[in-house]
Amino acid sequence: MSVPPSTLHETHVLGRDTTERRVKVEACPALGRQQIKHLGSVDAATPYQVIRTDLSGTYMLACFGGRGQILLDGRWQNVGAGTACLAPPHVVLAFRALPKTRWQFCWVRYQQRPEQKPIISSSSPAVARFDAGPMRAAINGLWQEVQAPVAPATIEHWVDIIHTYVLRFAQPWHVDDRLRHLWNAVSAELGADWNLEKLSRQCHFSAEHLRRLCHQEIGRSPMQQVTYLRMERAVKLLTTSNDKIEVIAAAVGYTNPFVFSRTFKKWIGWPPSDYRARQKA
Repeated sequence: MSVPPSTLHETHVLGRDTTERRVKVEACPALGRQQIKHLGSVDAATPYQVIRTDLSGTYMLACFGGRGQILLDGRWQNVGAGTACLAPPHVVLAFRALPKTRWQFCWVRYQQRPEQKPIISSSSPAVARFDAGPMRAAINGLWQEVQAPVAPATIEHWVDIIHTYVLRFAQPWHVDDRLRHLWNAVSAELGADWNLEKLSRQCHFSAEHLRRLCHQEIGRSPMQQVTYLRMERAVKLLTTSNDKIEVIAAAVGYTNPFVFSRTFKKWIGWPPSDYRARQKA
């Protein structure tokens, strides 16, 4: 389910039972070299909740204990220990602790400049298995160094290590080449009438094998991945062109602009016209 419009406002509720360690680029300029805005780790309990209405850079969350929820791809998804997720730029990001359970995770939030490409590619996972232990240790190591900086070079090393862990998750080397070529082909023809059968033929998999592989590698079904790529392109067109909504809808595969608008709002958090107005404000 998508976030109700009435809740779409910037929120950062910690609660008395939540502890958080955070390092911001203002306190650690070395983060800026990797375009990182802030990072940290948290041990959360209700009423912990964060809502960001326009994520300006890629966000990675890696869970090492307990369980919580993140709003991703237009629906709430559980995130437990040994799992990580990626949220692309320019979407509504929301996550929350669940009643009667704690949630421990670390995160890295990027702040890409407009001319830079996000670290997310068409083969990047939305949700996948990930050992958060090394990243957690590196983030805690950086946090300790920032409290009493005596060796600036050490801080630089911690930042590079953390960024490497993010890239390892966001740009997995083990993705099947046929799957990589499939998403490149879809991205090149987003206006085409893609369905599961056509996707399967494109990569020479059975439909069932493609479905299993997609859930395993990227945490989405094949058609959810097509929708994600379409919404990603629509965001770019809305912010870089003056094309009408129906023209953008057709360019990304929607003959009915109303269906496009409804899908865009579910995935991004705003209707296309409202999203464009917010970007120009």
